[in-house]
Amino acid sequence: MAAPTNIVVISAGLGVPSSSRLLADQLSAATENAARQAGLTPVVTTFELRDLAVDIANNFVTGYAAPNLAEAIAAVERADALIAVTPVFSSSYSGLFKSFFDVVDPRALEGIPVLLGATGGSARHSLVIDFAMRPLFSYLRARIVATGVFAAPTDWGQGEGVRPLNGGLSARVERAAVELVRELADREDAAPTAAQRLPKVATRPEDKSFEELLADLTGAV
Repeated sequence: MAAPTNIVVISAGLGVPSSSRLLADQLSAATENAARQAGLTPVVTTFELRDLAVDIANNFVTGYAAPNLAEAIAAVERADALIAVTPVFSSSYSGLFKSFFDVVDPRALEGIPVLLGATGGSARHSLVIDFAMRPLFSYLRARIVATGVFAAPTDWGQGEGVRPLNGGLSARVERAAVELVRELADREDAAPTAAQRLPKVATRPEDKSFEELLADLTGAV
């Protein structure tokens, strides 16, 4: 039997219920489904940072992680893949989200596949994934999947007169989940047939490297 694949989900939502948690749950469910299709044995663990806020603050002052916080930190540091979702505050990730990753060993995420998600009150905030979250996880040397998922009120059936982003939330969630599992399959040296079971994901021009774009133009291999 294959060893379990540990997928850790971090949700920094503050409300109850939280749109960030709703998005995190959709991403984790899609990832778990894609992982099973790929022949992996996913084990998903979700942490709500709202429940750890006081422990995170105390950790900065005392240098001591209370048991619940220590459990979350250890889970992230042992993870085979990470799904990280934050609400948008002041055009960036939340302070709680950043504070949690400040208490995680900065070397822990090196080479770990990470799927990024965010929620906000307007589609205009969708760039927070590329301009705030990606730089943070690039600094931590994580392997960030190409598709980040932002959910605006229109994606939950709220708001008027605005079309959902990029063809709908479900499509973006499924695409990002497949990309994360492909990274997992590569990282865990899964059998070639495992990756072949996943749906084909078309490569967008913005996902290609400069060398790939140049090859397309010149006809080079």
